Amino acid sequence: MKTQRRPIGIPTRVKRFLESDDPKAGWVKDALWVIGVVAGIALLLFLASGTWPAVVAVESESMVPNMNVGDLVFVAAADRYGELTSWEEGESTGYVKFGDSPDRQGNTVYGDVIIFRPNGDDSVHPIIHRAVSWYDVNTTAPGYITKGDNNPSIDQGHYITGIGLIQPVQKEWIVGKAIFKIPLVGYFPLHIVEFAIVIIILMVVWEWYSRRREAERAAGKEDTPSPSGEKKGSASSGKKKSGSGKNGSGSGKKSSGAKK
Repeated sequence: MKTQRRPIGIPTRVKRFLESDDPKAGWVKDALWVIGVVAGIALLLFLASGTWPAVVAVESESMVPNMNVGDLVFVAAADRYGELTSWEEGESTGYVKFGDSPDRQGNTVYGDVIIFRPNGDDSVHPIIHRAVSWYDVNTTAPGYITKGDNNPSIDQGHYITGIGLIQPVQKEWIVGKAIFKIPLVGYFPLHIVEFAIVIIILMVVWEWYSRRREAERAAGKEDTPSPSGEKKGSASSGKKKSGSGKNGSGSGKKSSGAKK
């Protein structure tokens, strides 16, 4: 009777994959490592911020000079780390975020900067502007009036293609509020495709370089003679030298015989 082969378990398959020297397996392992690191960072950011996305990149100059293009802004839920405060409320308490410089009209700014989806639409990038005041007069849909520090007027009433006139920002449309920023780092997510291509190319080049070094080391070990082989070679060459010396003396005897 033929014995049936036992199926290979998942732990064994994983172990073989991790120990494999196949270049393709190496590339897959590198890619999985990168994905794991990114996923871990994303999870930590979500747990700390309570919202998603937990970071956004500034794409326009509407908040200059308090926020600039390429700034990476860390975001938290509107009710985390204190209640959301509008310009109107902050002016009475002195509370301000990202208010080192006045706005375009020369006014001292107050309150929080919020990230929101205009009219709750997910098809466009979120807007990052300052919450000016809460509007609930003669309306069935109250919300925040918003404005960019570098803009001449408020957002509400402006037209966005495919969405229409921007309405007061309802609480459900708010992604979060800006906590702090890191200059220039935001250029990476703004050019994520180009950045990903560069990373992949670097990974492939590094894998190729590592494989080549390992092959050269292995070839060098094979070409290096063993110590026992060196001794044998020196002994045999010594014998040949002594033999040639005997031949030389023999030729000398023949020479003296010819003189006789």
